[in-house]
Order: sequence, then C-alpha cells, then structure tokens
Amino acid sequence: MTAPTRWQDLRRFTQARVGLGRAGHAVPTAAHLDFQEAHARARDAVWSAFDGDRLAAECAGLGVPVLRVASLARDRREFLLRPDLGRRIAEADATRLPGEAASGRIALVVADGLCAEGVQRHAPALLARLVPTIDVGAIVVAEQARVALGDAVGEALGAAAVVVLIGERPGLSATDSMGAYITWAPRRGRTDAERNCISNIRPAGLGFGDAAAKILWLLGAARALGATGVALKDEMPAGILPTP
Repeated sequence: MTAPTRWQDLRRFTQARVGLGRAGHAVPTAAHLDFQEAHARARDAVWSAFDGDRLAAECAGLGVPVLRVASLARDRREFLLRPDLGRRIAEADATRLPGEAASGRIALVVADGLCAEGVQRHAPALLARLVPTIDVGAIVVAEQARVALGDAVGEALGAAAVVVLIGERPGLSATDSMGAYITWAPRRGRTDAERNCISNIRPAGLGFGDAAAKILWLLGAARALGATGVALKDEMPAGILPTP
C-alpha cells in the first residue's frame, strides 16, 4: 500500500521517515532497505576519521592563534567505549596551553565528537563567520574530544567563555550534523546544565549564518547575565536571524 497523498505532500518538507506505506504488518521492502542503509551510514559516521592537521591549517588563515590538544582517549575505539576519557584533556597538552592567552575573551574549541565528518565539513564555514564578529583569544582543535573537554581548555586559557563546535551523534536522516555548546566562565567540573546548546548546524538544518547569529546573541546575553545554561533562556528575537 502506498502512502496517502497528504503524507506524500508532507514528505516534501522533511527528511523524517513519514508516510512510508505498508506491506501487510510491515513497511514496504524499499523502505526497509532504505532504513538499513541509513543505519549503516550512521554507524560509519561515528567512526569517521578526523584530519586535525587539515582543519588547523584551514583555521590558520583566520588571524587568531590555533592550538592543538587531545583527550585521554588513545584511539577511536577507546573514545567510544570510555566517554569519561573524552572529557579529560591530556595533561601534556594542558600544560602546553598558554595560560591567560584568552583572558576575558572567547575560546573556540573545534572537536571531532561523535561525527568527525560533520565538523570537518562545516566548522570552517562557521568559524569564518564567527571570528570577525567576536573577540576570539584562540581556536583550539581537539581530537577524540567530548563537550566537557572545552571546560578544561577554557579554564587553562583564562577565557571568559568557551564555544565548542562538535560533531553530533549521527541520525538516520543526518550524518553530518554539528552542534555548538556555549559555557560562560568555563572550568573543570561544569555540568551540561551550565551550558547552552545549538544543534543541527548544517546546510540542510540550521545554516551557518543563522548559527553564527544565534551564538553571538547567546554570548552577549551570557556576558550580561554572567551565566549560561538553565539560567540563560534563549529569548533571541526572531527578526535578528538573517533572512534566506
């Protein structure tokens, strides 16, 4: 049985799996095979390789210091099996970070997270929009890293706030999504309740211009409030976002 016309119309506006139709008590074979392929692509995206050298080279032309760090996870397998290690910076890298290099300024951390492909593909375009509009002390490229690693980086650099651009968990419709996590007064031990998240940054989701405008607004609101997370509500007027 094919999907009704109204379901087919809805599918023009979303990548979600709606109106797939059915064959008896199951979905049609084509829909089932499509699901299996999407699931395999998502699994592959989790294991995608991160070229930190290339990303650092792309960031070097933005006019701010570019630093490199890694987490305690020794490889991708350990990173996936031990989330705690991905949240902790390698001590050798922590001691090499120039203390107070971003004092009172913003630290930008670019991390592979759960989808290196998404960050590799989209971070340069977003950074090109962010760096000219905010007071950036340094860009830090972090490998085998999770969001909380940005707290240690921001603390070591003396940053007023840290913005972590990181690969998001791949889904069945998007395997290249990037998120941005903003934490005011970063330090080790901060919780997820103390940061704001912007999700689904990619051409087919939240565009780079819109994402940059949202990050800029949240940073301004965080500075005025002196906090992020549950204390900071996203009340950005819709009219501030760029028009397509």
